Parts: sequence; C-alpha cells; structure tokens
Amino acid sequence: MAENQENSVADGLSKKNIKSWEIHKKLYNWFLKWVETKYGMTVLVLLAFFEPICVPVPADVMVLGMSLAKPKKGIKYGLICAFFSVLGGTTALLTGLLIGEGVIGFFSSIEFMHIGEKTQKALELYEKYDFWAISISALTPVPYMIFSWLAGLAKVSVLKFVLISLVFRTLRFGTEGLLFYLFGEKARDFIEKHFNTVTILVMILLAGLAFLFKYSGGA
Repeated sequence: MAENQENSVADGLSKKNIKSWEIHKKLYNWFLKWVETKYGMTVLVLLAFFEPICVPVPADVMVLGMSLAKPKKGIKYGLICAFFSVLGGTTALLTGLLIGEGVIGFFSSIEFMHIGEKTQKALELYEKYDFWAISISALTPVPYMIFSWLAGLAKVSVLKFVLISLVFRTLRFGTEGLLFYLFGEKARDFIEKHFNTVTILVMILLAGLAFLFKYSGGA
C-alpha cells in the first residue's frame, strides 16, 4: 500500500510539473523518488541547502511532494525548507565574497542552464536595488541561486541578506505547505497553475506599496 502511495505521489507530480522544468527532468524525477521513503526529510534538507549553491532543481519539488503525501505536515516541511534554503543561500553569498569575479565565470560556464547572460544583469540589479533583488529571487521563480552567489560579489550585508531571505523564502515555501495543510490534494492544482503568478503579483503589490509610501505625505 505504501509503495503504491509513493508511486502515485511521484507519478502525479511528475506528470503535471515536469513540463515546467523539462531541462532538469532526470534530476527532478530522482528527487521525487525520495518523497515517500524514510530518507525524504534528509533529501528535503539537502536539496533546500544545495539548491542556492549548485543544484538546478527548485526545492519546491520536495515540499510539494512531501506535503502531498502528508498534508498536515505541510507547514513543517515548508518552514524546514525555508530555513535550510537561506542557510545555503548564505553559504553561496560568503563563497561569492571570497572568489569575487570568478562568480560570473562560474555561471557563464554552466551552458545548459542558459543563465550566463543573466549574471551581469543580476549584479547590476543588486548594486541599485539590493532589497528588491534579494526579495524577488527569494519569493518568485527568479533563480535564487544566481542572486545568492552574486550577493557576495555585490558585497551585500550578510545580515540584511539573511533577514530578507528568511522572510520571503518562508513566504514561498511556508505558503506552499500551508495550502496543503488547509486544502490537501486540492492545493496541488492551484500551486502548479497559479502559485508563481501569485508570487509575482505579490512582489508587484509590495513594490507599489513601497512606492506610494515613499512619495506620500507620510514618508
């Protein structure tokens, strides 16, 4: 029975999600195989930690898979993922700070990810809008890995990076877990179809509120 449940969770997610990350299909499916095993939590922690450093698979994979199998533990999975994701991001920041310009060369060398050309733009964004660069990458589908590494190159405050990342990574993964906690399997369809769009809209709303506050009479 447990084996059938494991297969149904992995198969259900892979059939619906894999198109969004087709280039990472093998890694994606490999991680899903661990969802219903006794090593699921360990793999969740490892993926959350290494995604911002070197793994081109979103940690959402394990949060969604494990929350689908055990919806009432969804919030727990989301918070654990957020914590170790920020820890990994901070590790990438510190490494980027140490190796400096080599960060850009590192990402330019990963041709199959097609992100080399994005690194310089990310750095420019950091230098002008470090708060928004961190928060957008932590909450939305923008690669958190790139921005974590380049935070070191841009010499962003470690404390600032950690605090902002904690807030927005928790919003992302915690909300995913919360949706499963509240709605069970029904949450999967919403997350797969609309979650990324919603997170982007949230960032636009936050940016709008910040703009209004800055230029209003109460600023």
